Parts: sequence; structure tokens; C-alpha cells
Amino acid sequence: MIRVLLADDQALVRGALAAMLALEPDIEVVAQVGSGEEVVEAARRSRPDVALLDVQMPGRDGLEVTADLRAALPSCRVVICTTFGRPGYFARAMENGASGFVVKDAPPEHLVDTVRRVHAGLRVVDPALAAESLASGSSPLTARERDVLRAARQGGTVAEIARSLHLSAGTVRNHLSAAIGKTGAGTRAEAALIADEHGWL
Repeated sequence: MIRVLLADDQALVRGALAAMLALEPDIEVVAQVGSGEEVVEAARRSRPDVALLDVQMPGRDGLEVTADLRAALPSCRVVICTTFGRPGYFARAMENGASGFVVKDAPPEHLVDTVRRVHAGLRVVDPALAAESLASGSSPLTARERDVLRAARQGGTVAEIARSLHLSAGTVRNHLSAAIGKTGAGTRAEAALIADEHGWL
């Protein structure tokens, strides 16, 4: 049996995926969680062979959790299963150790096949998305610039962003300015939008 962990913050999606996978004779869903922060502990308890992780979840996103899970449980292979097939998401998933990347509008049999192939030690990625990722290049943003833009998406003043990230206001302004320049945006809100659309956040 291929033991699978599901992580998706939408209960209906998570339930539908679990029901679909349960129909397969060689797949067993051994854990389901609704946030990125629950993944590693659930994996330690349930010992899955494959983890299907959504990208956008409360707390920590699936891309960050991929690296944590690979470090905590190297035998568990990770498949990113997301609504958003963005080149930046794909690149970060591969950098963090994912073995597969599928979009949620793929046919059900494709997801099942991906789980089996990843479990067998193969990498499964969408060729068009891989080509687009190579063509668009890697994110120009540093990790800290990403953090600041993520915080800026929530609104708030520079001082509020600085407090939330334990940085000085001057440092936040510098990171925002750099991010605006690198994305070619006119404002921090526009920079966050551009970065999000590319999957850099």
C-alpha cells in the first residue's frame, strides 16, 4: 500500500481528494491536515510514503513545508497539488525537494498516476510548466524581500510591517524599495501583486 498524507486548507477539496484516492486498491490516505504547520507532526505520526501538499495554506505554505518535511522524514516524497500552476511556485517546489507538481484541474487519473510514479522514485512535472519556469528564470527577490512583500500584502504601515517582522522601519523601506525596483512596479502593492502572479511569494 502507498501511504498518503493530504494537506489542504479547503475541507471540501481535501475530502474529495481523500475519497478519490480511497477508491484505488493500492493507496491508503493515512492523514489529513488543514494547515502547513500541522504537516510535519502529522507525517511523523502517520509515516506516509507520499505527501500531497497545497501551496496556499494558513501559517506556512506548502512550498516552505516541503523542505521541512524532506528534512524531517526523507523517505516521504512530496507532490505539490495546487490551483495555481505558476512558474515561480514550480521552481521553488523543485528547489525545496518536491518530487512532483500537479494542478488541481488535472484529470483524477493523472493525480493517481503521479502518486504511484513518485512513490516509485520518479519525478513527475508538467513539461509546459517546466519550460515556462526555465524561460522566466528564478525569482529576483531575496528571502527577506519576499517576507516584506508578503507582509505588505496585508496592508498596514511600514512601522506595522517592521514590528511584525522584527525589523527596523528603515530596513523594511529598503527591502520594499528593492522589491519595487526588481519587479518593475510603481508601488509596494503593485510589487506584491506582480510577485504573487509570478509565484515568487
